Amino acid sequence: MYKHLLIATDGSELADKGVAHGLKLARGLGASVTFVTVSESFPIFAWGGAMAGYTAGDELVAYKEEAGKYANEVLAKCKASAEAAGVAAEIIHVEDKRPAEAILELSQALGCDLIVMASHGRRGLGKLLLGSQTAEVLSYTEIPVLVVR
Repeated sequence: MYKHLLIATDGSELADKGVAHGLKLARGLGASVTFVTVSESFPIFAWGGAMAGYTAGDELVAYKEEAGKYANEVLAKCKASAEAAGVAAEIIHVEDKRPAEAILELSQALGCDLIVMASHGRRGLGKLLLGSQTAEVLSYTEIPVLVVR
């Protein structure tokens, strides 16, 4: 049925549920997985102010270093979980993209046949104000998506 799952995670407790569920499914199916975490671009509002040209450069470097360090921790935990479950896994950190965009591009580039991701399940005004990467993936993907809550 499914041979290659893309499991998206941001390292949150909710995303960990998606990782666990995706691994259980992959193990049952004998599928491989690719874990992805995405670091968004440096926030544009941080470039404001009279000294922006001087201070933002340092902040950008610190942001990229911390994002990379966090992504490595998240992905190492996922890889260890996959090894413990006996599931073949690859890890990918995508930088400077919106999560939904990166997930959609990567799923297509890798030929994945299922995307697994978590969602808070916000509705109404909360969804409108906060946005939803999961909703965007669901709207634009051409492959099935398993949403874990």
